[in-house]
Amino acid sequence: MNINYPLPNEITNLLNQKRNSPDTFQELIRPGGYMPPTIDLLMDAITALSMGKNILLKGPTGAGKTKFAETLSNLFNQPMFSVNCSVDLDAESLLGFKTLAYQGEKQVIEFIPGPVINAMTHGTFLYIDEVNMAKPETLPLINGVLDYRRTITNPFTNETITATGGFGVIAAINEGYIGTVPLNEALKNRFIVLEIPYIEGQQLKQLIQSNTKLTDETMVNLFVKLSSDLIQAVTQGKLSEDAASIRALLDACDLSVLIPPKRAILRSIVDKLDEEREREFVKNLTETYF
Repeated sequence: MNINYPLPNEITNLLNQKRNSPDTFQELIRPGGYMPPTIDLLMDAITALSMGKNILLKGPTGAGKTKFAETLSNLFNQPMFSVNCSVDLDAESLLGFKTLAYQGEKQVIEFIPGPVINAMTHGTFLYIDEVNMAKPETLPLINGVLDYRRTITNPFTNETITATGGFGVIAAINEGYIGTVPLNEALKNRFIVLEIPYIEGQQLKQLIQSNTKLTDETMVNLFVKLSSDLIQAVTQGKLSEDAASIRALLDACDLSVLIPPKRAILRSIVDKLDEEREREFVKNLTETYF
């Protein structure tokens, strides 16, 4: 879903100058639809990417960081390769791998490029999700990609690769989760940091109406109020961030079109929580609205 954002003329002109016309990987141009809590957030992201800077989206789970990245891909009309970080992420996952292939009847070793090499070679965006889930020794492999050099020596081919114009990096981070590690300063300093908060109030209402099948305005308003209470409980330390996930709330809105809303919330939000205390808290809160 595309949205006509109220961007000032200078930002619109900047975006138009930088919009891509890709011949390949058009299927990797993501759909738009993110509704920023303030238009400044979108303006700052567009400005940073237009200047060739990397951006780091920082915020709670389910706040819309991936949707924000996809919206930037859409606005720039720019394909976006993705890396999903984990403790298993290694050089091959980032850069590519060697495999056996045939040229006629002759067997040869062929290099299959990974997302980092593909994005650099074709001048597209690169999205690195959950960047602090990777082992500390893995991401320094691409330090040269993330700074002014925009180059890397491929350890599998010994080829030095410099990124094509249009290449840009968007990363996302959830802090404080099990399995995450703090970003080292050398890596963090290579990014412009944007804090992505939860969407609330009228913006959340618009998001529900435009991104779910729920059309009953009374029900939409109740879900908006429920979300506000969940976010407040997270802020007060009564609930984990998972409980206030906007993604989970949108799932509940969709399900509530065909099943009772209390059951929709149970399936989409409550049953994802680990602690019985938190599950009971959300159930009791749900009872007050539905």
